[in-house]
Amino acid sequence: MKRIAIMTSGGDAPGMNAAIRAVVRTGIEHGIEVYGIRQAYTGLLAGDMSLMTSREVSGILQRGGTILQTARNEEFKTVEGQRRALRRLNERGIEGMVVIGGDGSLRGASALNALGIKVMGIPASIDNDIWGTNMSIGVDTTLNIILDALDRLRDTASSHNRAFVIEVMGRNSGYLALMGGILGGAEIIITPEIDMPMEEVAQQIEDSYVRGKSHAIVVMAEGAPYKSTQLVDFLNEQETGFEIRLSILGHIQRGGSPSAFDRLLATRMGVNAIERLLAGEHNVMIALDGRDLITQPLEEVTKQNRSMSNHYYDMAWMLSR
Repeated sequence: MKRIAIMTSGGDAPGMNAAIRAVVRTGIEHGIEVYGIRQAYTGLLAGDMSLMTSREVSGILQRGGTILQTARNEEFKTVEGQRRALRRLNERGIEGMVVIGGDGSLRGASALNALGIKVMGIPASIDNDIWGTNMSIGVDTTLNIILDALDRLRDTASSHNRAFVIEVMGRNSGYLALMGGILGGAEIIITPEIDMPMEEVAQQIEDSYVRGKSHAIVVMAEGAPYKSTQLVDFLNEQETGFEIRLSILGHIQRGGSPSAFDRLLATRMGVNAIERLLAGEHNVMIALDGRDLITQPLEEVTKQNRSMSNHYYDMAWMLSR
């Protein structure tokens, strides 16, 4: 294999640049030309790719986001779009490809593999919802951003005898809400996976007040059964003992310099992706299993989402008392 391409696709995640750097420099070390595709599958269909050098990935290890940028593309989901993408790759003589992204991105990678391009996936999703890996790139950094916000908001909540509803990302997955809530000492956690009526939330906040707490923290995922604004309006109409305030963290969770863990994970996965491509593996995703890196078939990865153990919900309930 003499020429490969790399792209970042789907939502951006801290650590993507570290993975790009590792892929490019490992490829160069093995005598491989690495082409960077800008704006994911949109750029691939347009033929927007260029040869990357070691100098081009210098100084990006600590940067958030992705220097290759990312975009979503509906045309690539069609047979015609995938054939045009294959043609663009063949025009450059590209034999293999590394796709860094979430389940939709990896599904596209598997489609390219079926057309003859040897593909290697690297999981990057702040929701940590990709099946087959203990952790995806970007999760650790995002959790630390959430925890910093929770710690700050608890200070002001205690000072004013208030309850805060803090909305975090997670349209379909409550991982960030659940883990952030446990690690941030939240009294209540609301996720898309578990139905918690607003009346129960109000009762738990009131219970916290009765037990003598000076504050209450509610962490909810954006994909919860109801909107955070609806919840706050409802709670302020109840006699909970606390004044209720809302804080939506939004896209601030995606940005910023990646943590040491994310830099190391992304670097290891990037190096491993090239080594495994050269060893003949393809149509697989690099995955973290304990401390080791393994591979998971893309066909299996894209069939299902990573679910959370009920043990964590039980732990959250016990520790919030």
